[in-house]
Amino acid sequence: MQTNTMSHYQAEHFLWECDGGVGTITLNRPERKNPLTFESYAELRDLFRSLVYATDVDAIVIRGAGGNFCSGGDVHEIIGPLTEMDMKDLMAFTRMTGDLVKAMRACRQPIISAIEGICAGAGAIIAMASDLRYAGPTAKVAFLFNRVGLAGCDMGACSILPRIIGQGRASELLYFGRAMSAEEGERWGFFNGLSEAPAADAQNAAQRIASGPTFANGITKNQLHQQWNMSVDQSIECEAQAQAICMQTEDFKRAYRAFVSKEKPVFAGD
Repeated sequence: MQTNTMSHYQAEHFLWECDGGVGTITLNRPERKNPLTFESYAELRDLFRSLVYATDVDAIVIRGAGGNFCSGGDVHEIIGPLTEMDMKDLMAFTRMTGDLVKAMRACRQPIISAIEGICAGAGAIIAMASDLRYAGPTAKVAFLFNRVGLAGCDMGACSILPRIIGQGRASELLYFGRAMSAEEGERWGFFNGLSEAPAADAQNAAQRIASGPTFANGITKNQLHQQWNMSVDQSIECEAQAQAICMQTEDFKRAYRAFVSKEKPVFAGD
């Protein structure tokens, strides 16, 4: 079986830390509000693909440096070159960016975004593709593709965003490209919490997940994603099989023994 540990992974285009089962990605170009480049897109995609096999990471936090989350694709390093590309190269780029979202959804670890300040374009997509989102009062989320002459259907936005905030609200953001405020985001269900310390909220959530039954948490993430394309009957059958698998784990037995002993279970992810 292919396994790997990520505690010593050296990122080139962002910061990576791994501690106590929680991996933290920090987008680290604060002077430009943490935009993405061709290279950082690809490295993020490859990191999430590797996390499928990671044995020492059970939850992921994504944050930005300097009070902003991510301003999207770098205007000079991505947007400019895109205007000069032919269709073959453009398709290669858009498929590569979509592969980042696929990799985020396919990795077993729940992903938690901590959002402050600007969260626009591809940054908004990364937040959207996360499992949980915590915001500070300065957070402004904009799917601004329409404002640069592009369709709102980017990197899964037309599929995922309506499922989070509803079809009408998603349509408004994608047609107008306007920013969703922190208060709107919490009220609409985009944010799981709003506070002055979103990074701490995200880390607390990640640590809570990492200390839980992590094998079962991975099954939950898988089922939340896979069941978008299932009927209710298919979902019930799929969950019956998934739950039967979880009932074979040591964590399930530990929880039972702890309950009988009136103790709090200590999970090990096996």
